[in-house]
Amino acid sequence: MKTKVNNVIALIGLIAANAHAITTDDELVKKLETRLGVGQVETISKSGFADLLEVKTKTDLVYTDKSGSYLVSGRIIEVASGKNLTEDRLNEINKVDFNTLPLQDAIKFVRGNGKRVMVIFEDPNCGYCKVLRRTLQSLDNVTIYTFQYNILTPESKTKSRDIWCAADKSKAWDEWMLNGKAPAPAADKCHAPNEAVLDLGKKYRIAGTPAIFFADGSRIPGAVDAKTLEDKLAKTTK
Repeated sequence: MKTKVNNVIALIGLIAANAHAITTDDELVKKLETRLGVGQVETISKSGFADLLEVKTKTDLVYTDKSGSYLVSGRIIEVASGKNLTEDRLNEINKVDFNTLPLQDAIKFVRGNGKRVMVIFEDPNCGYCKVLRRTLQSLDNVTIYTFQYNILTPESKTKSRDIWCAADKSKAWDEWMLNGKAPAPAADKCHAPNEAVLDLGKKYRIAGTPAIFFADGSRIPGAVDAKTLEDKLAKTTK
């Protein structure tokens, strides 16, 4: 462990010793994109960690020195608290403005008074989404918006369209996710917002399903248990 710590310290020292400031951000972006790929760098800003710069790419956070000579890929952990500072920063960056979500493109479920609100991106062929859907049955006084995010198989698009075009969308979704009962084929004239939802998911860097969003804009990836959901809803309900 001591050797690893010394190696990190040595790396940071090497970065500092070799830093030759590039005069413009454009130059730094151009240099980094020779490694990261053209168009991948979105923003560069101070990180607050050992003079490293934070580089926000289309998919992740990495770090560099002022000269762009080094890239550090990984998570920065605060030793005293054990906090994953990179993960905290990603969560902050990836917050969603709940009020701008196109909820008309989601399937709406209301239980009880519906006061607590959450949004879930799900693929109809996602096993973990089906597990989560069973967990959701224990929640009360909640409104759930489900965006059908078809990223797993080509057949997902067809299944989502059939569900969207059913007379009762929410019932058709639950019948499929909970009971494996497939919806009737959609009429040719029926249009589902599949492509719009796919673009929305890419915008918010959703790489897997389920992805759960709460009223404060924060998210939880994956199928979590009922207690985790209840705790999160308690913190985010106004």
